[in-house]
Amino acid sequence: MEKGIKQQIEKLRDELRHHDHRYYVLNQPEISDNEYDKLLRRLKDMEEAHPDLVTPDSPTQRVSGKPLDIFKPVRHKVKMLSLDNTYSFDELREWYERVLKGLRQGEKVEYVAELKIDGVSISLTYKEGVLSIGATRGDGEAGEDVTLNLKTIPAIPLKLLGEAQSKLIPDMLEVRGEVYMNKKDFEQLNRERQKEDELSFANPRNSAAGSLKLLDPGVVATRRLSCFIHSFGILEGGGKVKGQSEFLSAAQGWGLRVNPANRLCKDLDEVIAFCRKWQDNRESLDYEIDGIVVKVNSFDQQRRLGATLKSPRWACSYKFPAKQATTKLIDIKVQVGRTGVITPVAELEPVECAGVTIKNATLHNFDEIERLGVMTGDRVILERAGEVIPKIIKVVESVRTGRERPFKIPKKCPVCGGEITKEKEEVAYRCINPSCPAQLERGLVHFASRTTMDIEGLGEAAVSQLVKNKLVKDFADIYFLTKEDLLRLDLFKDKKAQNLLDAIKQSRKQPLSRLLFALGIRHVGEKAAFVLAEKFSDIDKIISAKKEDFDAIHEIGNVMSGSIENFFNQEEPRKLISKLKKAGVNMSEPRQKGAAKPLAGKTFVFTGELPSFSRQEAQRLVRELGGNASSSVSQNTDFVVAGDSHGSKYNKAKKLGIKIIGENEFKEMIS
Repeated sequence: MEKGIKQQIEKLRDELRHHDHRYYVLNQPEISDNEYDKLLRRLKDMEEAHPDLVTPDSPTQRVSGKPLDIFKPVRHKVKMLSLDNTYSFDELREWYERVLKGLRQGEKVEYVAELKIDGVSISLTYKEGVLSIGATRGDGEAGEDVTLNLKTIPAIPLKLLGEAQSKLIPDMLEVRGEVYMNKKDFEQLNRERQKEDELSFANPRNSAAGSLKLLDPGVVATRRLSCFIHSFGILEGGGKVKGQSEFLSAAQGWGLRVNPANRLCKDLDEVIAFCRKWQDNRESLDYEIDGIVVKVNSFDQQRRLGATLKSPRWACSYKFPAKQATTKLIDIKVQVGRTGVITPVAELEPVECAGVTIKNATLHNFDEIERLGVMTGDRVILERAGEVIPKIIKVVESVRTGRERPFKIPKKCPVCGGEITKEKEEVAYRCINPSCPAQLERGLVHFASRTTMDIEGLGEAAVSQLVKNKLVKDFADIYFLTKEDLLRLDLFKDKKAQNLLDAIKQSRKQPLSRLLFALGIRHVGEKAAFVLAEKFSDIDKIISAKKEDFDAIHEIGNVMSGSIENFFNQEEPRKLISKLKKAGVNMSEPRQKGAAKPLAGKTFVFTGELPSFSRQEAQRLVRELGGNASSSVSQNTDFVVAGDSHGSKYNKAKKLGIKIIGENEFKEMIS
């Protein structure tokens, strides 16, 4: 019985190792995550029932044991050398000439070009195919035993593929590689740390290094680290390999993860072409690289070339232009975006970074300035994120002189001089003046849209020309445009100009609810604008209302009520309202006389496409007739109006027994 159980357990382990290799090494999974989890659970259950059959190389043992108290030192049997760096193709050619000089004249030399992963160097030792120890590089002579942490990385096999007895895998194998963290996982980790008020990691390499130094393997397992193998220190048995390219192929056969981008090059021209390709395309990768490692392929030639005390003569790295640089922060300016967000921008002493000269860098927001502790006059480290947008990542506090000046958040918008505000739930400060030139184009397009003032012909192209030619400086200016003004623009001929003027004239009659939505008050959408207009009936009552008046309305929340009061307390919005009044724009909401509204107290949800109405038009009609238009189906829903290509709301309504009607029935109800 015990023998049969042991065979079943071994079969499960082999199956899981196979799927680990397909998923993490080859990136060619054969089963779903759910199916994999079932296999792993089955193995765990069997091992718990038979603890004497648990082995260190079992897939269940990736995270095992208690947190460590300290990392033990490990002396490398073969020194882990560092590489000489080259920073230009001229320097790479000089290295190439030295290689040729160190070999016989006319001897053919091939090279292997490998992506230089910006990670943490590690050593893995396998005895008869089983991982026995994993260590950091340290000083090259000795590192630290981080075996338990490395075991948590799925890309590192606990047991090599094949059998030692069959000589398919080495009796003793010590390989070197780079542990790294993917860009997306790095960003997610920093978001989580910020939520916990912990310091963010500066870059993925920093996060990978910090993760390997954690004393609790359980935490390391959550960091989603990965690994590429690139070389070996000891290789005993397992067949003879004659060069680096053969070794990488053999390593992949043993189940080790090798970078598929690596390339065998016949000469230096191919090496340089490879370097150029990845220098230009490094951002297409989901992990960081900082250069290319170039190695003489033949192990015989490597032995003859030898090494210095620190570096092999048969290999070097070509380093890409630096993505980080240090410089002085001269000043902090503020910019206003199209949505009114105030963004601080650092003005820098020009510095070369990643092949371009950097003069400015984003600071994202004022909380970021506080987090970094940055001051005007500071020495800072900056980085080109995504090879495009430079950002400051750290202050070099050790070189401060005392003459640095702290930054003060401005109280007025630098563009229009209006008030700026920050809500408790948000990081961003905003200018809320709807006439702010920095926001005017975007705001005017919204003001004229179908769901607001419905001014046909006043789209993005027309708005852009009007603003560019300074014919409008706020929303109200459109009501004072003449045909002569429009005909001066490239976009307009006689008929088109007249059509726009007619649409502008017609928009004066729109109800207050549409005007409120058109003004772009933060947090006030179409539904809230309708509720406000219904409650107060004219604009002056809204302007004179207090926050507690808005709070008393069931549909208006605390954040929205504060935003409404803040908007109408500002001088610029009040001036705009006054100007709109002079232009003859309606400032009141019509009230239905006589009988009660036909849809009063009824809640409608719309799904699919209605031939006669847009979704927003149908919702507005419901509100105007006293009903409530919701976006989700619940027990409180009275009717679901289903159009063509309806979705999950239809199915949920059927499940809950809610009445479903078509467009024709809806038309009868609103007539």
